Amino acid sequence: MKRGAKGRASGRALPWVIGAVLVLVAGVVTAATPPEQALLDPFVVRGAADGGPATARTLAAVVVDVTRTEHVTMTDEEWEAEGNWLVVELAVSAPTTEVDAAIGVASLLIDGRVFQASERPPATLVGTDLRVGTDTVGMLAFELPDDLRSGVGELRLSGRYPTPELDDVIAFRVDLDQASTAPSVEIEAPRLGTP
Repeated sequence: MKRGAKGRASGRALPWVIGAVLVLVAGVVTAATPPEQALLDPFVVRGAADGGPATARTLAAVVVDVTRTEHVTMTDEEWEAEGNWLVVELAVSAPTTEVDAAIGVASLLIDGRVFQASERPPATLVGTDLRVGTDTVGMLAFELPDDLRSGVGELRLSGRYPTPELDDVIAFRVDLDQASTAPSVEIEAPRLGTP
């Protein structure tokens, strides 16, 4: 009699154990499944830690210099501005084709905030047509809030399309504390050649 009661008790517990295992498996699958938005996110191609080159589908880029300044100018355009500026000099080219080869969006992600390259300077690398096999050297200027003077962020460059879904984006580490400083930086118009 005791054996039969024990068999019935284990027979009743078996569905509960199977149910608990299925709930656990469902939880693991749910946790491992990326959110729907992540399925459309761009592929990030990171440059070397020292600012070395990175190549994506439509862009190949290398960071030449990163400078913090409080005054930016463009002598040819008789333009200048004061503020908390981060100026990034880059050498950029088209890796395989000149179709759609341009920096469409340049952004700086730092301290949980996103800053777009300023449109105030009359000539920057944003929108400049790129060539295969020949670098275009130019600058991007980011106007930062006055309280943002230090920290580590990421410079992101993407092609002509403002939402690079399922495309690649080049990313470089930018350390504001390691950037050189200058009282003034002249923003040069993009030019073909070497840095």
